[in-house]
Amino acid sequence: MKALGLLFLLAAMEEDKNMSFLSHLEELRWRLVRSAIAIAILATGLWFALDWIMSNLFLSMRDANFFTFEILCKYIGVCVGDIPIDYQSTKVTGQFSYAIMVCILGGFVLAFPFVFYQIWSFVKPGLKQNEKKVVKGIVFYVTLLFFTGILFGYFIVAPLCVQFFGNFHLSDAIENRFTVNSFMSTILSTVFYSGLLFLLPVVSYLFTKLGILTPDFLRKYRKHSIIGILILSALITPPDFISQVIVGIPILLLYEVGILVSGRVEKQRKKDEMLV
Repeated sequence: MKALGLLFLLAAMEEDKNMSFLSHLEELRWRLVRSAIAIAILATGLWFALDWIMSNLFLSMRDANFFTFEILCKYIGVCVGDIPIDYQSTKVTGQFSYAIMVCILGGFVLAFPFVFYQIWSFVKPGLKQNEKKVVKGIVFYVTLLFFTGILFGYFIVAPLCVQFFGNFHLSDAIENRFTVNSFMSTILSTVFYSGLLFLLPVVSYLFTKLGILTPDFLRKYRKHSIIGILILSALITPPDFISQVIVGIPILLLYEVGILVSGRVEKQRKKDEMLV
């Protein structure tokens, strides 16, 4: 009888574990559903403003009066003219496909604070009380860094890419006629990746908390990181030195901020260990 009772107890404990696991999956599912609904609503709103968005936010990057070019001309003395390029679609579904992509990606960017909040709300209960105090305000900081990166990519990196490749000619006999697929892929990927790159301090923070990174490690491989940053800048910008410097400096500064963040986390961790 005792053995039978123990068996029932173990079965009940196993059932509780399964229920707990399933309840966590259910919570995650609903948080993902809420995030998808938010993205879909915003994407739908963008669909009705798509003509204005394409004309004023993307295609306008070829004009000399684009915000970035006006600032460069006024304060730095580097003036450019209108870029002599045309856009075309060579596929039956080309324009429609990229209309959908622009709306979905735009919806995700606009909904990013809500999406990250949903993910963070799912992860947060699993943290210890002292860890919750350390990561207080992380939704705000992650959102701020992400949107700063998006703005940097849109106003700095993307216009430089359009300006360089739009004016580059192998021969005067060759005209630049960009396909909408190629043009929008370059712009959207550049802007979105810039937003992700600006999350480097957050990555440093989390990896340090997990014990994967240390500030000494980051300082030791600083020189290697500089080379990596230059290579990365060359990949996401036109192949000219000025553009690479413009993009590389902020990434390098973010790396240094990551070292400071990692050092602060490491110092706090050692302090907590001494108190224990």
